[in-house]
Amino acid sequence: MTEVEIFRALHKGRTPDNPLVLPGPWDAASARALVEAGFPALATPSAGVAASLGYEDGRTPSEEMFAAVARIVRAVDVPVSADVEGGYGLPPKELVERLLEAGAVGCNLEDSVGGVLKDPREHADWLAEVRHAAGDLLFVNARVDTFVRGVTDPERAVERAALYVAAGADCVYPIGAPTTVLPLLRAGIQGPLNVFADLDGGPSPTELGELGATRVTFGPGLQRWAAAALTETAHRLI
Repeated sequence: MTEVEIFRALHKGRTPDNPLVLPGPWDAASARALVEAGFPALATPSAGVAASLGYEDGRTPSEEMFAAVARIVRAVDVPVSADVEGGYGLPPKELVERLLEAGAVGCNLEDSVGGVLKDPREHADWLAEVRHAAGDLLFVNARVDTFVRGVTDPERAVERAALYVAAGADCVYPIGAPTTVLPLLRAGIQGPLNVFADLDGGPSPTELGELGATRVTFGPGLQRWAAAALTETAHRLI
């Protein structure tokens, strides 16, 4: 099996008590540590990578983001999916080429820009172009930004998700969705459902799986936790 086939297979047959947990490395060293801990695949967080490169979230130049993903991919022997935000304005064919050149098996693509939600049908058309360019070589995780942009009605997220799945998305990620609406989202969304886990006292991956998550990611949570631990150690040293 190719790495993308392995990655796809990891999403299938998940039971509610066993969602796929994809931690987010921000550099080669963190990627190696996560693989040594036993994780079968990884998913880079754009905000965590940005912090490691000295940028604010959303301000990383595309060249540096793809280079960082490539370094992570080279450092480990498991599939790596890459958060490439909104695609950096690249045409779908070029975006796919850049991801494949970096060695990624999948990508995370947002449906808002500059804090504003995109037109869902236009975004679905763009996702369909990405799917066409990628064929079966990339696992596309379509992020739904309604909750983080102040749209609290879960039906709006379900409507967007349906368009994105029809366009060829392999997974849907309603980032920021309250845990109380996860069962409703699970019932209304076809295919794998990605859910964000809060490392600071939020539900465990197992609990999120029981609420409907197929897979669980942490965004920049691990990078921020590591930075906080380093700061605490540094203060002790001083």
